[in-house]
Amino acid sequence: MEVKIEESWKKVLQEEFDKEYFASLVDFVRNAYKTTKVYPKGANIFNAFNLCPFDNVKLVIIGQDPYHEEGQAQGLCFSVPDDVAIPPSLNNIYKELHDDLGIEIPQSGDLTRWARQGVLLLNATLTVQAHLAGSHQGRGWETFTDAVIKIVSEKRENVVFLLWGAYAIKKSALIDRTKHLILTSPHPSPLSAYRGFFGNKHFSKANNYLREHGILEINW
Repeated sequence: MEVKIEESWKKVLQEEFDKEYFASLVDFVRNAYKTTKVYPKGANIFNAFNLCPFDNVKLVIIGQDPYHEEGQAQGLCFSVPDDVAIPPSLNNIYKELHDDLGIEIPQSGDLTRWARQGVLLLNATLTVQAHLAGSHQGRGWETFTDAVIKIVSEKRENVVFLLWGAYAIKKSALIDRTKHLILTSPHPSPLSAYRGFFGNKHFSKANNYLREHGILEINW
């Protein structure tokens, strides 16, 4: 199947695109966009990949679902466009960044600048029906994004994986710990951030690891 995605990703993911489950997923997604309101915009479904080519991946952050309210989702986990209010989880991410590295809390929730530096901002499910969290789960997206994680683990070295919350932490089973750094903590959601997300120092730990392996650190 021909999928509009950045070329280096197309090369390593073509086997997935040719599988039966992916054809069924594409049929479901196309029909959903025709019959319901779906986020993000179709052109942004693979935004995380288009902004962060495969060979550029230094760090992976795993989210669950795209935001499901108008104007929020842009194909990058935790990220929202400039003119959209910063969601609570991202606000807590910014607070931890400030406490960890002394970085001033940004006024914008757009994380495109991270993606362009090699941060793969990957949601496990890449589409969602408006106002219905989790509505496109179990349709094949998770099979695809699990394959993405496995391929990064197998074909790359010294990548940092930030796994926040129980859902993301389960993905550690897909990652080779002998080649990569896995950092886990509770989710940055207001419901759990005080249980160990705050104070995890993942941003400085990630940069220290990259620096130790001769990789340019992330300018958070």
